[in-house]
Amino acid sequence: MKSGFLAFALAALAAAAPLAAQEHAPAPTAEKTDIITPHITDGKHLELPSLNAAHGFAKEVTLPSGWPSFDIPLPVLGPFHVDTSPTKLVVMLWVVAALLTAILVSAARAHQRRAAQGLPPKGLAGGIEAMVLYMRNEVILPNVGHHGEGFVPYLLTIFFFILTANLLGLIPYMATATGNIAVTATLAIMTFIVIEVAGMRALGKGYINTIIFWPHDMPLMMRIPMSIILSPVELISKFTKPFALAIRLFANMTAGHIVVLALIGLIFTFQSYVVAPAPLAMAVAIMLLELMVAFLQAFIFTLLSSVFIGLVRESHH
Repeated sequence: MKSGFLAFALAALAAAAPLAAQEHAPAPTAEKTDIITPHITDGKHLELPSLNAAHGFAKEVTLPSGWPSFDIPLPVLGPFHVDTSPTKLVVMLWVVAALLTAILVSAARAHQRRAAQGLPPKGLAGGIEAMVLYMRNEVILPNVGHHGEGFVPYLLTIFFFILTANLLGLIPYMATATGNIAVTATLAIMTFIVIEVAGMRALGKGYINTIIFWPHDMPLMMRIPMSIILSPVELISKFTKPFALAIRLFANMTAGHIVVLALIGLIFTFQSYVVAPAPLAMAVAIMLLELMVAFLQAFIFTLLSSVFIGLVRESHH
């Protein structure tokens, strides 16, 4: 599981490194500032806690620039510029990877120590073990199918990675990495590769039947038109699965944060102590819902990934 996590984290960070940065300068304190978009968009600045009340107990730190950049030639769209300089969401991905490494490695070592003493795990190690066993035995293996142990490390890594990124997005001064389409698309593309490779290994030459529809139980005069009509549908369905994974996670995380920040923004819009309790209460309720959504979206992404892998592996039956 450790090796699967490290490989996934490095790949995700490398793929998400060229996220487009949105340059912005600190707004003057005398003007109204946008409190919604900075939390859900990328940029070249980080907000850190500060004791200076005049600046809202926050200070902006400019991230380093000037890292290597290059152009990728595209046939139709022209050159695509890639800048490897870190952005806010890339830093958040680093934080997620470092935090997960520390938590999971320490939990594994604590579990080993308790097991050597003949005792069950407790505390954080016990909680991590319960989550791992539930996801493995109740979600991943039943959907992936027979001999699916090899997919458990990857799918568990996806679950914990998305869950940690979602939860960090609820903390002040942090940002929601899973609220960026580039991050969710990277996760979906990696899952798409795992799905297709699993299908190739399980089906062998029969993998072509997942692309070209050829009904063997029909007369030849019916096979040809059915193949012409349904083969494009089969091909498109391969790409709609990762597209749905990326859009679902991105949309849910972005929508929840916009609602919370918009409700809080009502307090500053009306500037009234009479109006303030209502949007504050609604914002607290949405934040509690967002806490559930953070777990739910990580669970759904892992569940659907398991289902898609199981479908392609069992498509020859």
